[in-house]
Amino acid sequence: MLADPFMTEETAAWAKAMGVKNVTKDYHDILASPEIDAVLICSSTNTHAPISMEAIEAGKHVFCEKPVDLEPANIRKVMDALEKHPELKYQVGFNRRFDHNFEAVRKAVTDGRVGDVQIIRVTSRDPEPPASAYVKVSGGIFLDMTIHDFDMVRYLAGCDAVEVYAEAGVLIDPAIGEAGDVDTAAVTLKMANGAIAVIDNSRKAVYGYDQRAEVFGSKGMAANGNDAPSSAVVTTAEGVTGEKPLYFFLERYMDAYAKEIGSFVHAIETDAEAEPGIEDGLQAVLMGLAAKKSLREHRPVKITEIAEDN
Repeated sequence: MLADPFMTEETAAWAKAMGVKNVTKDYHDILASPEIDAVLICSSTNTHAPISMEAIEAGKHVFCEKPVDLEPANIRKVMDALEKHPELKYQVGFNRRFDHNFEAVRKAVTDGRVGDVQIIRVTSRDPEPPASAYVKVSGGIFLDMTIHDFDMVRYLAGCDAVEVYAEAGVLIDPAIGEAGDVDTAAVTLKMANGAIAVIDNSRKAVYGYDQRAEVFGSKGMAANGNDAPSSAVVTTAEGVTGEKPLYFFLERYMDAYAKEIGSFVHAIETDAEAEPGIEDGLQAVLMGLAAKKSLREHRPVKITEIAEDN
């Protein structure tokens, strides 16, 4: 069953063509159905936590898109609800963990081939900036865009961040600045295992969707490049040319989206732990809020400061 408050005849027809038997404008119809065991919450951010709590109370397993909420207090309310229902699975939609490139880097780390992790670099650059109307309700670049990179740093380091320092500016679209946000950022993080991580973000990479990571350690380095339509490189008297990166996140991460839903279903069927879970969702938001405070106050901010204040 699919619920969409803006359901149209066209959307309903598309859903049914995709095999969805029932459509509704009210998500409560899904929560009330005894035939439904699990729900996917892909609505606007401000609805994630409230719907999560309703779904948990209704006895449904939950897959929730990131972020669970912009306020840690609301995420903790979801955590409290889950503690009362330990039989339910809750997975947060950090899809990049399921991308084949990042998985390969992570495996090199967990297999010990990189050695002790010392430096992590994550580059994340969008092909086009979002509309200013979206920026105003998104929570800002750190809680909307960089939140994926915060999770990726934790995923690759295998531990939490303890301190965050951010620098950022409006270098691309003045409308983003007028909406109260930034479009270009660099974030440095100190990790619990002693490693140093660096994230760089841009809302506009003219050559496409730029998504790369590198982990450097005592035994070597693991890094991934961008996916492209092909790996062909043409060499002529005029120069050497190759394909640009895939342009949009749906192209780059379509397989990852499918794999994360498969992982959610597997956790339900086998009673395994759903990953990434609610704690991962909380930590990424704490990192984002620390970055916002760091930028505002021009200083490094400890994660404990944010956790204690929120």
